[in-house]
Amino acid sequence: MERKVVHTRHVLAVKDLGVSAAYFKDRLGFDLDFTAPGWGFLSFGDFKLMLGECRDALWAHETGDHSWFAHCVVENVDEVFEELTGRGADITSHPRNQPWGIREFTVKTPDGHRIAFGQLT
Repeated sequence: MERKVVHTRHVLAVKDLGVSAAYFKDRLGFDLDFTAPGWGFLSFGDFKLMLGECRDALWAHETGDHSWFAHCVVENVDEVFEELTGRGADITSHPRNQPWGIREFTVKTPDGHRIAFGQLT
């Protein structure tokens, strides 16, 4: 049987849905697809995301290295870096070529979730 993934959607627990959704929209350039009570559905091209409000959950930054949740491959990583920097994203590392053949940079969300954006070199 051949597997065909239509799309994936990352699910994140966030303390304050309004704060997190605004950060993803305003600072990271995501589009708000739709909402449901306690949920925000967003996208950055084919990068799909569900934010679920969980006020009693641990902060992502409290989980250390487990706060990494996504690596998003783009075609123009330096342009994406410039855009997100201009939007005021919390940049945690600048673009650099990695030994695994990807040029990447990283950002952090208000809850401490970490995302890498990269481009194949």
